[in-house]
Amino acid sequence: MKDFKETILRGIPSQLPEKKEINPDISHAPNRKDILSKEEKKLAIRNALRYFPEHMHATLAPEFTEELKTYGRIYMHRFIPNYKIKAKHLEDFPHKSKQAAAIQLMLSNNLDYAIAQHPEELITYGGNGAVFQNWAQYLLCMQSLAEMTDEQTLVLYSGHPMGVFPSHKDAPRVVVTNGMMIPNYSKPDDLEKFNALGVTQYGQMTAGSFMYIGPQGIVHGTTITILNAARKIDTKAKDLSGKIFVTSGLGGMSGAQSKAGVIAKGVCIVAEVNPQATYKRHKQGWVDQVFSDLDELLDRATSARDNKEVVSLAYDGNIVDLWERIVERNIHIEIGSDQTSLHNPWAGGYYPVGISFKEANEMIANNPEKFKKEIRKTLVRHTNAINTLTERGMYFFDYGNGFLLEANRAGADILNEKGDFKYPSYVQDIMGPMYFDYGFGPFRWVCTSNNPNDLAITDKIAAEILEDIMQNSPNEIKPQMSDNINWIKEAEKNKMVVGSQARILYADAEGRMKIAEAFNNAIAEGALSAPIVLGRDHHDVGGTDSPYRETSNIYDGSQFTADMAIHNVIGDSFRGATWVSIHNGGGVGWGEVINGGFGILLDGSSDADRRLKSMLFWDVNNGISRRSWARNKEANFTIKRAMRMNPDLKVTLPSVVDDDLINNLVF
Repeated sequence: MKDFKETILRGIPSQLPEKKEINPDISHAPNRKDILSKEEKKLAIRNALRYFPEHMHATLAPEFTEELKTYGRIYMHRFIPNYKIKAKHLEDFPHKSKQAAAIQLMLSNNLDYAIAQHPEELITYGGNGAVFQNWAQYLLCMQSLAEMTDEQTLVLYSGHPMGVFPSHKDAPRVVVTNGMMIPNYSKPDDLEKFNALGVTQYGQMTAGSFMYIGPQGIVHGTTITILNAARKIDTKAKDLSGKIFVTSGLGGMSGAQSKAGVIAKGVCIVAEVNPQATYKRHKQGWVDQVFSDLDELLDRATSARDNKEVVSLAYDGNIVDLWERIVERNIHIEIGSDQTSLHNPWAGGYYPVGISFKEANEMIANNPEKFKKEIRKTLVRHTNAINTLTERGMYFFDYGNGFLLEANRAGADILNEKGDFKYPSYVQDIMGPMYFDYGFGPFRWVCTSNNPNDLAITDKIAAEILEDIMQNSPNEIKPQMSDNINWIKEAEKNKMVVGSQARILYADAEGRMKIAEAFNNAIAEGALSAPIVLGRDHHDVGGTDSPYRETSNIYDGSQFTADMAIHNVIGDSFRGATWVSIHNGGGVGWGEVINGGFGILLDGSSDADRRLKSMLFWDVNNGISRRSWARNKEANFTIKRAMRMNPDLKVTLPSVVDDDLINNLVF
């Protein structure tokens, strides 16, 4: 432990460590395309070398040049720490500030080899959701967090530790930005170029804000989504029993869909093109069986449905081959979706049909234009198969990964006669009106003791509080409350923890504040052995402006604005957040969304109590007020309720215009 602390405090070593070869036993990011000119490559090397003293330059310059040639990025693999990166106990991290130590714990959890998708490339999930651009940034950030006090704030520019600045104890300890490009320089190729230069990165919000807790978050969200999808097609359905759910993607989200399908008590089929990811998830227990033969797979699935068996099945191959075989055999599928990382279509988020995984990865780097053509052809076939199956009765929704968007850009038959997408985003149909507009979203916490006993205590506290709140909840939100009470009671049984001892549930402002207050009191009383970190995903009520996902059920035209996310972060920062972050991207991709995030440390103090009540109330109700102004009736109901609960809240409410009045106007 002493060596661990000394290594962190050392930051960038004064002497070059031994050169490291990449670990062949773990997943690595695909090589990015060669996009820089000769002069730009020189600039990229200059930019990378500024982290190191001059005596290292002669060794590192050719080494970084080779990395740039090979990977399309400079990762600085030589500087990967020799210690195992993982969430430890808060006190195991060197620190002068407990808040800063908590942030060390969280970013370590995001780079844990058991959690991160491509750990040696500092990518947590989603194909390109990065914590840092390179290992020098990691070393400097950890050093700064270890040395700073509660009167300082660390500033991170797209992974780069710009510096530690004097501030005050109520200011955030860290302020993060990722990918904040000028709008005219925010196209996908701009990311490739400026990321290769070492001046920006794609943080995905949850990775770049150090708030990823492994697959649990997406498991919970997916479980709720498919439960309600089942209810949409069968009002009497309590779960997914006797139904098949077909989707794709076992990589960056750790097989969450297969796990969710089992929790929802259905038959779940997930296709995955990366065999390493497929068999890794099978070994980890996230998927029950793996098939390479499509007919064997489909026979197994239909038999399971007939017998109302609960099982998760993986197809080791391309999702398009699976969909087309389902069409050929005329098999009825109740629910379909897609969760390939189509926010990142040209760099490993989605793969062309009829080309091996290895060949496709080589094509990404060596023939990117051909790769794009193959992706577009595949998206057309993908869409055609789904269209056929929906005509036969399947309910299909876009999981917000950009499938609809990219299929349309590829020229697929994905628009209806009005020019809208044929299929809803799951936010439009399910999560928006049923959860976000009522103020419910992915509230999460991390036990900094890393002790399962503490997590069990927090589960019990949260369940009791939600049950108490539900007694006086309006009927409009009782189903949401019930789903989440069931989740939290079953959470330990489902063995969701990977990495840090963390939990997630969907809660509204009242639930979040009361749960957080109870945690803070439990810490003060000694019932919990160490502080708790609170946070949320970008997939929430008020933190994200995303017209194709989080705000896709906003129809007043403001879905293409980003005022909400920006206000969210600014408001969180002065109301008590321990750290705040703002990001270009996440979910549906670079240039398509602005995300705001936060983390807050509860340490049992009265200061923490004051901060949590102020910040959590704002973080949720900022989003509800915007949704209400967009004339979303559920949000209008919710914000009026919030104003009754807190008379200091005064929100501008919309007047609703009679449709006939508008429709009879002559233009």
